[in-house]
Amino acid sequence: MTNSPRGLSALIDTMATLRGPGGCPWDAEQTHESLVPYLLEETFELIEALESGSRADIREELGDVLYQVLFHADIASSVVGDSFTVQDVASDVDAKMRERHPHVFGEGDAITVDEVKQRWQEIKAEQKKHRASPFEGIPGKLSALARAHSVMRRAGEEVVVPASPPAPSFSTERELGVLLLQIVCTAADQDLDAERALRLAVRDIEKNARGHSGERPGETTTA
Repeated sequence: MTNSPRGLSALIDTMATLRGPGGCPWDAEQTHESLVPYLLEETFELIEALESGSRADIREELGDVLYQVLFHADIASSVVGDSFTVQDVASDVDAKMRERHPHVFGEGDAITVDEVKQRWQEIKAEQKKHRASPFEGIPGKLSALARAHSVMRRAGEEVVVPASPPAPSFSTERELGVLLLQIVCTAADQDLDAERALRLAVRDIEKNARGHSGERPGETTTA
C-alpha cells in the first residue's frame, strides 16, 4: 500500500464518481436502509481485526468502515431540503469533542481520568437533558448483553438489581467468558433462552429506574 496525502479526499471523490452520472448503477441505487447489513458486517470485521488481527487487517477493516461512513454521507448529501455532507458530519463531531473536553480546549480543570469521565458524563447529560429517560438513545437492535451493559452504565445509582445468590468471582474477561458460557449451556439444558431472559431482566430494570412502566426507550433512536 502507498501513502497518499490525498487519501481521504481522493476516497470522497471516488465515492462521488461511483454514485454520480455515468458511475456504478449498484452504488447509485443504494439507500441508508439497504446498506445496514454491510455496515454491520464491516463493523464486526473491524472488531475481530482489533481483537485478533494483524496491523494490516486493522488498517484494511478501518478503511472498509470508513467507506461505509462516506457512503452514507454521500447518500445524505443528495436528500432534497435536508441534505448534509461528510464535512458537516466531521464538523459536528469535532464541535462535540471540543465541548466535551473543556480541560483541553477550554477552561476546564479536570486532571485525572476519573475527573475527565465524570465531567464528560455531566456535559453529556446537559446536552441530552431533553431526553425523557437516561436510557433513551440506546439502540433497540442491540443484543441483550450489549443493551444490559449500556443500561447498567447509564442507570448509575437509579438501578435496582433484584436480589440473587452471591455472584461467582472472576478477575479477567476470559474467566467471565467461561462463566457466561456455562450459564448459556445450563439455560439450554433447561430449554431456556438466555438472550430473551436477559432482555426481560434488563427491561424490568429500565422500568424500575424510570419509576413507571411504558414503552421501551431507544427502540428507534440512536445515541
